[in-house]
Amino acid sequence: MTLFNALPAANWLRVYDRSQLIADLTAAIIVTILLIPQSLAYAMLAQVPPEVGLYSSIMPLVVYALLGTSRTLSVGPVAVVSLMTATSLGSIVQAGTADYLTAATTLALLSGILLILMGYFKLGMITNFLSHSVISGFITASGIIIALSQLKHIFGVSAHGDTLAELLPSLLSTANQSHWITALLGLGMIGFLLLSRKHATAWLQRLGLNESTARTLTKTAPIVGIFASIAAVSVFSLQQRGVIITGHIPAGLPSLSLQWPSTELLQQLLLPALLISLIGYVESISVGKTLAHRRRQKINADQELIGLGAANLASCVSGGYPVTGGFSRTIVNFEAGALTQMASILTAIGIAIASVFLTPVLYFLPKATLAATIIVAVIGLIDFGIIKKTWRFARSDCYAVLATIAITLIYGVEIGVACGVAASIGMHLYRTSRPHIAEVGLIEGTEHFRNVERYHVQTVPEILSLRPDESLFFANAQFLEETISTAVYERGQIAHIILQCNAVNEVDYSALEMLETVNEQLQDQGVQLHLSEVKGPVMDKLRHTGLLLKLSGEVFVSQYDAYIKVRKLL
Repeated sequence: MTLFNALPAANWLRVYDRSQLIADLTAAIIVTILLIPQSLAYAMLAQVPPEVGLYSSIMPLVVYALLGTSRTLSVGPVAVVSLMTATSLGSIVQAGTADYLTAATTLALLSGILLILMGYFKLGMITNFLSHSVISGFITASGIIIALSQLKHIFGVSAHGDTLAELLPSLLSTANQSHWITALLGLGMIGFLLLSRKHATAWLQRLGLNESTARTLTKTAPIVGIFASIAAVSVFSLQQRGVIITGHIPAGLPSLSLQWPSTELLQQLLLPALLISLIGYVESISVGKTLAHRRRQKINADQELIGLGAANLASCVSGGYPVTGGFSRTIVNFEAGALTQMASILTAIGIAIASVFLTPVLYFLPKATLAATIIVAVIGLIDFGIIKKTWRFARSDCYAVLATIAITLIYGVEIGVACGVAASIGMHLYRTSRPHIAEVGLIEGTEHFRNVERYHVQTVPEILSLRPDESLFFANAQFLEETISTAVYERGQIAHIILQCNAVNEVDYSALEMLETVNEQLQDQGVQLHLSEVKGPVMDKLRHTGLLLKLSGEVFVSQYDAYIKVRKLL
């Protein structure tokens, strides 16, 4: 293994120059400004101390920068993983205790180990089995739960719950206890962030700034809102009037340590860690690939597993909780001009400096402000448009999306993501077990064969030409057998069956046995079985079997040759 494979950062470090450093430094400053409030907010969502959010944004950034293959992915706490962390730990240990923090770091440990193992065994293709539509449904439902869970901080009430069925009644029953000053701060922050997101760039351009500078300054809106709310609390002593503040945040860097947890805790957290790993990886690889394509760069899916796994181990040893590549901060990092992962290393330095020197300033930070930051961040995750799109394109996808959203809202994120993964795999198995099998006929005047239901084609009653549009394996072998048997039963005049195999890339042993059985059954009924356009790798495998020797018909190079030859036999 070369250094470039073992340490992907070596690929950009060997050609790193001053111009790249300036671009990365600029991006790092912007992302640091964004990441400070995000880290604190997501720590509150995960129900861990605020400094843990900062710790989770230092070492993981550096480790991923060295081992990840994306040049712009920014790793750290994210909304969905933070919610999953709180949900997973809430039923095991009491929030706010030392045991809760131990469990959170254990979750990062297990997630890191699982991701690295998946990377070692080359399981980066696992995302191929997770339907994008189903994952979008899960994230949409999670976004709704996250937003609702933060309303208690916005209105200063003591609502609780992890599902829609728990949150809504709790919020409604405590609505009359709302604290109006807290609500004013929280709703004001939400309004400010939404207006900034939509109009700030245009407003700044009217003041004479160019578009690039205006867009960059717009990204600082959360930190502006945070300092404004801190100033309001400090000047008007709002904490004495019932506004809940963050309070003391220990200054300093995280101490590095690793205490192996109990076997019982590992067993309790193994499944939640697996689900968090899957969702985190899907989110990370999705945004990483999207941005890499825009710069004609390449992402190694297996190495990404290792990079994210190592980042989670780093989070564990530095007292953090599970992390992954964040969509919003990665987009900001990309648009701010980051060229390499040096931007992440510089961002980690910025967060470290903030952890040492800025935490006293955050003492008066209202929790309502952090809640508003979370709500505005997750609004972008809620995508009801996926329901309309899937309904128009594929009803089965739409039903899976609706089921995932409903289950997540009613039963919570753990069961929701498990059902989402099961639905994705179930949809894949269902579709591959019932592949499209077209009856084809000859287009007159050509040598082309097309679906008889879509084209005006020439057919002969004694000849049945079928084209399976899928590789043949154990899951769909019986379906092809039943299709052939039904056709022979319903159309007694059939004397020849030609399987056009141009779409068959592979045949497994179960499918081979099926073909042998079908060949024998057809032969007993006086029907010959022929194969056409068999691909080279498939033919190589068939030559080592007895199928070709026992085949009642022939193997033809083209479907046209097969059709002409068989028609002459009639």
